[in-house]
Amino acid sequence: MRARQLEVFIAVMRAGTVTAAARMLNISQPALSQILLHTEDELGFALFERVKGRLRPTPDALEIFPDAERLSAGLDGLRRKTTDLRLGRTGLVRVAASPPPAMAILPRAFTKFRAQHPNILLRSHSAPIATIVDMLRTGDASLGVAMDDRLPPDIEAEVIGSVGFACLLPAGHALQRKTELTLADLAREELISYHGNTRPADELALAARAQGVKLSPSLEIDVSISAIGFVQAGLGIALVDALLPWQQFAGLAVRPLAAGPEFPVALLTSRTRALSRADEMMRDEIRAACYAILGEHRARP
Repeated sequence: MRARQLEVFIAVMRAGTVTAAARMLNISQPALSQILLHTEDELGFALFERVKGRLRPTPDALEIFPDAERLSAGLDGLRRKTTDLRLGRTGLVRVAASPPPAMAILPRAFTKFRAQHPNILLRSHSAPIATIVDMLRTGDASLGVAMDDRLPPDIEAEVIGSVGFACLLPAGHALQRKTELTLADLAREELISYHGNTRPADELALAARAQGVKLSPSLEIDVSISAIGFVQAGLGIALVDALLPWQQFAGLAVRPLAAGPEFPVALLTSRTRALSRADEMMRDEIRAACYAILGEHRARP
């Protein structure tokens, strides 16, 4: 599958129709359909079935789609790197982070770094941990920050701190009278929290079992920041990481989770790729920002 064919396949998988995919790629519908037909001819199997005006992926398409996305990300990274070299951006630092550290740690680290190195280009990516790992492997990011240290052997994870959980209550909730909450307090509440097979969900499940509490979220999320709107709408209490500055959002009451688990904040690098001097300086700023922010959290009453 050539690069253009890969691009068309991914666009159709994401868009669901030829019209929308052609619009995404800024090409005509006939041109896109022709590329898709040639791709299927070369592969020797169908990628899509037409059902009620939409293209439904075949099992074969679903099987190859994750690999196609990874290849596409690698090609995108290669294009960005060649552009950077062509434009003479020799001072470039790329950092990929999961949303909580991207919002809480990177702004402080980038501010300090920029004050000392104003001519170095900074590039930030907010992504889930699987994408961060892929970006470190391809070189599309030099540094990663995530809230997990359970990573493949080729990724170095330096734990630079740990963070607990916070409870986000709708304004006026009865539990707002308490200065802190426990898992037992939340057992009978409508709960908004992480879906399974994530580090936060695993840590909460272990703590709940140890305390003899049954936690069963009625609304599962993949990113903690997405809980805000649900809490503001009165859909329940959110049990999320305590790293984000939740107090700055209106319509919420924030309470720490007492006797709750903690999970790591990790600085990630590839074991197979050397860091530039600029990368190393940014790594130092990320460490310092994390230490400072977590110290401020612990100092709060």
